Amino acid sequence: MGYPSGRTMSSAEQLRMVRVNRISSRSDLFPRLIAMQKLADAQGFAIFRVSGSGLPAKQRLVCELENWGSSNAGFGKAFTDAYGDILLDHIDKSLLPLSWAGGYDRAAPGPADFSPFMTRLQDGILPFSGLAFPVRLGAVGNGFILFTGDEIDPSSDTIVELHGRCCHIMMDLLSLDERRTAAAEALSEREIACLQLAGDGRISEEIADKLGLSVHTVNAYLGSATIKLDSVNRIQAIAKAIRLGYIS
Repeated sequence: MGYPSGRTMSSAEQLRMVRVNRISSRSDLFPRLIAMQKLADAQGFAIFRVSGSGLPAKQRLVCELENWGSSNAGFGKAFTDAYGDILLDHIDKSLLPLSWAGGYDRAAPGPADFSPFMTRLQDGILPFSGLAFPVRLGAVGNGFILFTGDEIDPSSDTIVELHGRCCHIMMDLLSLDERRTAAAEALSEREIACLQLAGDGRISEEIADKLGLSVHTVNAYLGSATIKLDSVNRIQAIAKAIRLGYIS
C-alpha cells in the first residue's frame, strides 16, 4: 500500500475538523508540537506556510512557528535558502515526507525499508538533519511541518503517525487565521472601540461618555460584538478579542 494516499481533504471534512479543534491561540499548538518532537526524537520543530498560493512565481515559504531559539535564529532562512524552491515544487506534485542529513557522514532520518515512501534531499547543506511533512489542504492553505535534530531516526509507523498529526496541526493553525479574518470583517470600528474600553474596565456609562454615544447604543454594540465573536457573555468576548489581537 502506498504512502501517503495523496487524497486531498474535502471541504466537509475540513469543516468537521475545524469544529472539533476549536483552539483559541497559537500557544495551544505548542504542547502538541512538543509531544510530536519527542516522538520523533527531534530537537526542534518549525511550521512553514506556503504564501502567495495560486501564483507560482510569487510563492514562498513563510515560517509561522518554531522553537529553534534565539541562538539558532538563522535556521529558518538557511532552510528556505537551501530547500525552499524544491519544497514548493514538491508540494504541488507529492505528499511524501522529505528527509535530509546535516552532514555527508550522517544517515538521513527514517528506516531504509521506508525509503520508497520518502523523498531524499541533498545532504550536507544545513548544520542539522530533519524531516519535512507536506500538508496540502487545497483552498484552505498548504505548508510543511519540520522536525530537526542530529539523532532523528523514527520508525516507519512513527513517520506515518507524525504525518497524520501534522495535518491536524496545520488545519488548526489555518483555522485560527480564518476565524481572525472573519471576526475582523464582522466587527465594526464602534464594536471594537466599545470592547477595548470594556476591556479597560469601563462600565457602559463611561464608555458612552467617552465615545459620545447613549448607554443603550453602547450595550447594543457590545451585545452584537459578543454574538459575532461566538461568545456567551461580554467577559468572554473581551477575552477572545484580546486573544485574536483586536484589542489589547
